[in-house]
Amino acid sequence: MPEISLYLDEDVRVLLAEVLRSRDYKALHVLEAKRTGKSDEEQLAYAVGKKMTVFTHNIGDYIKLSRSYIKENRDHFGVVVSDQLPFNELLRRTLKFLSSNSREAVKNRIMWLQDYK
Repeated sequence: MPEISLYLDEDVRVLLAEVLRSRDYKALHVLEAKRTGKSDEEQLAYAVGKKMTVFTHNIGDYIKLSRSYIKENRDHFGVVVSDQLPFNELLRRTLKFLSSNSREAVKNRIMWLQDYK
């Protein structure tokens, strides 16, 4: 079962990607990929090309994008949305999410980090 690789949007702290990698998870921040300033559409397309799951606090825009992909019969590798949270809580929920899912389980889905309290 392929492990989820997270692609963290600009509004997520870079520290989350660093801590996840230190715990042997695959994570890449937009800043590290040198893709800051790109549109949400471009970010999702990049994530799809890399078979990565987007992680964002930009809930509304990414829900619309996900629905657009589905309507157009295009696949994506999932979008995880979360409210802004204190870092320790964000990390705890993200680790719970990653240990509970596979790339296939999140394909074409919007996942709410609040479901992993």
